[in-house]
Parts: sequence; C-alpha cells; structure tokens
Amino acid sequence: MDVVLNHPIYNIVGAVADDMHIEAYAVGGVVRDYFLQRPCSDIDIVCLGSGIALAEEVARRISPSIEVHVYKNFGTAQFHYFHGGIDWEIEFVGARRESYKRDSRKPIVEDGTLEDDQNRRDFTVNAMAVCLNEGCFGELVDPFCGIRDLNEGILRTPLDPDITFSDDPLRMMRAVRFASQLGFIIEEKCFESICRNAERLKIISQERITTELNKIMLSPKPSVGLKLLQKSGLMPIFFPEISRLKGVETINGHGHKDNFFHTMEVVDNVAEKSDDLWLRWAALLHDVGKPATKRFDERLGWTFHGHEVKGAQMVKRIFGRLRLPLDAKMKYVEKLVLLHLRPIAITEDVVTDSAVRRLLFDAGDDIDDLMLLCEADITSKKEEKKRRFEKNYKLVRQKLVELEEKDRIRNFQPPVSGNDIMQTFNIGPCHEIGVIKDSIKDAILDGTIPNDRDAAWQMMLDIAASLGLQPVNNQN
Repeated sequence: MDVVLNHPIYNIVGAVADDMHIEAYAVGGVVRDYFLQRPCSDIDIVCLGSGIALAEEVARRISPSIEVHVYKNFGTAQFHYFHGGIDWEIEFVGARRESYKRDSRKPIVEDGTLEDDQNRRDFTVNAMAVCLNEGCFGELVDPFCGIRDLNEGILRTPLDPDITFSDDPLRMMRAVRFASQLGFIIEEKCFESICRNAERLKIISQERITTELNKIMLSPKPSVGLKLLQKSGLMPIFFPEISRLKGVETINGHGHKDNFFHTMEVVDNVAEKSDDLWLRWAALLHDVGKPATKRFDERLGWTFHGHEVKGAQMVKRIFGRLRLPLDAKMKYVEKLVLLHLRPIAITEDVVTDSAVRRLLFDAGDDIDDLMLLCEADITSKKEEKKRRFEKNYKLVRQKLVELEEKDRIRNFQPPVSGNDIMQTFNIGPCHEIGVIKDSIKDAILDGTIPNDRDAAWQMMLDIAASLGLQPVNNQN
C-alpha cells in the first residue's frame, strides 16, 4: 500500500537520507492520523543511522535560521518548521532497540533495525512506518497489521502486552487515553495485562501521568477513559479520591446513588457544552467531598451535608499532588465546587431577587460556567423532576441577566470604600469600618438600596451615627 504524503518535509528528508545513504521513515502518530484523517502537527522520523545528523542536515537545507535541539543522551533531535500557517514539530531518531530494568522506565538503548524500532512501539496502530527514500517513497511498512486494527478500532500491543506495559507503564495510561480520544476498544488480552500491571504505574512521575489524564479529560467523552482507569485499577493508584466515589451502600433498605457514575455523567454533560479543561475538572471534583461527609439518618436517609465545602477544601491538596497548577485555575475549580449547590438551592424555593444577587456577587465572571455545571448536574432519571429543574434554571438565568443589567452586581465594588469612611469620620482602620461596609453590601444585595454612591453614602452616615461616629468631612 502506498501513502500519499503531501508535506514538503517528507521529500526533503527523503532527498537528504538518499544523499547520506541511509533509510528514513515517517512513523507513529503521524501515520496513524493520516489514515484516521485527523490533523497532526507532530512528525516523527526514524532512520537507520544518526537521527541527529539527519535532523541537522534537513534543517540546514530548509533554512539556516532553523534551530535544532539535540538530545544526545537519547540520540534524538527536534526542530520547528513553519509551513502553511502551521507550526510543525519534526523529531528525528535513529532506529533502536530497547531493554529495561525492573525499577525504571528509562531504557537501555542500542542501535537497531527498523524492525527493532517497530517492535518497541506501544501499539500496532502506532507501529506503522512510511518510507521516505526516493526508491520506495510512500510505501507502508506494517508488520503488525496496524491498518486492520485501525479499521476495527482495536488497540493492541505489537509484542506481549505484559512486556510492553511492564517495560514502560506509562503505556497503560496511553492505552486508556487513545481509547478515550479515538473511541477504540482495548483488546481483551491487552486490558487484562493493564489490570495485572497496574501497580507498575507507581514508577512513573506524576507529571507524565497527569499529562495523559488531562488528554483524557479533553477527549470527546471523558467518561470512557475515566471508567477504564477505574476498571483497570489505575485510578486508585494515583487518584483515590475519585475511586472512593464508587459504590452504593444500603442500610435498612435505603441506598444512595453511585456517585462515581453520577460524576461520569456530569463530566460528559459538561464536555458536550464546553472544551474548557478546568470547567471539566470542576465537574470531576464537584462531589469529591461526598465520601467524607456521607451519613445515614433514620429519618432522612443518606445525607452528604457540607460536601461542597469539604470538596472545595480538598481541591488544593489534589491539585498539588497531581502537579496541576496552583494558580487562578485551581482557585476557579475551588470556587465552582464550593458554589455548585447554590443555584440548585435557589430553584428548590421561590427564586428571589436577593438570592440571585448574592449568587451573582459570589460567582462573579464565572457565573455562566457555574450555571453550565449546575445544569450538567441534573442526572435524575425522573423526567418530571428533570423538567422542573430545567425550568427553574431557565428562570434563574433570566433573573441573572435582568439583575445584572439593573444592579451591576457582577464583580461588585462597594460604592463607598474603606478610605471614604476613614476620611469622612477621621478614623483609622477599625471594626466599625467593616460593620459599615458589610451593612451597605448586604443592603444592596438584598435590594434595600440601589447600587449607587448617593444611596450608599446616606446609609453610611446613618449607620455611623448609630455607632457614635460623627463626620468631619461630609463630602461625597
């Protein structure tokens, strides 16, 4: 079978390889994605010789300005090539065979043949190679029937999966990721091997595990990968908090829903509406506090009181352990986990202006994402209950728009500042300033006074008088 390779880099690599009297092949993901008709801007080149020397000469022929990054310890080289408005990343390596020690995923590398190089690949669909030399340009080398597996949507390893996964346990995460991204099925023998070798994941750095996890989170239906992580035994190793959500406990005939599968539904519901990674993380963690707050009450049945507070408190520790960013992204997830019950509470009663103002005040610019998360949280199988929540959420959204236009509560800044109070009454920082500011804020949120400076100033004077403060400068 011949493959039609249109990118000019292939012809350049082939010509340089011919001049150097070595064989060169496009290999791995770029070949797989060619057949899947998926975009791919990472091109891997393997050659029967020095990958570094080939990379340097190819770069020189394209442009003297191209900077080649050389990694001598790994025998690889890489550069970026801007073409057709795309930043292509081209990586070169010499064909090699690898062997591993039990306690490390860093291989002992030796020069090898193309067959050796294909043998060390993770999956058959990633072991296909396309020749770039002029005499056989475009010819497919597919020793493990990768094309068949692509057509059947099957993930299997070129060699014994126990060897493949034990040698490099990150491949187990990659198997789950490809299944989630591509909608492929992991071959039964292959999946059984992942289950047997799950403990080997402990030798992998958390950063690399989390990179794969984030790719699973960004897949079209994240629950596919997340459920495979749980079923295989990988999830409990690096993410026990999510594993603990699984299961149903029954007392006196009362059971609660399986919070793991509920969470999977919520994540998928969010994924249908948004590609935002951190909103998807908020969905994954929205009920993470439930196992710690689960209680059984003879009258009420199962309760999870305060699980949103407990969950928000857990976010920073989870992000730290998983090597996720401890910045505004983490704060965003914390906020959504903490607030995810607020819109529900509003819809269960009369939707008052005051409650909506306070929700808008606390959520700020994240209010739209919070509402999307809360709507995704409706997974009830009772259609009447589902319709009622959806109707009430629509009313909340309508009130959010109306009150924001009228009262400008989003990212609220008090009309009267602490400095205003100190200058007016000639006082320094003290408890009374907080009392005045909080009273004005509550009055605005409750709708007692409008959100404007004149009304807030008069209220400041009234409250200050009740506290025994006299103005020395009553200019507003």
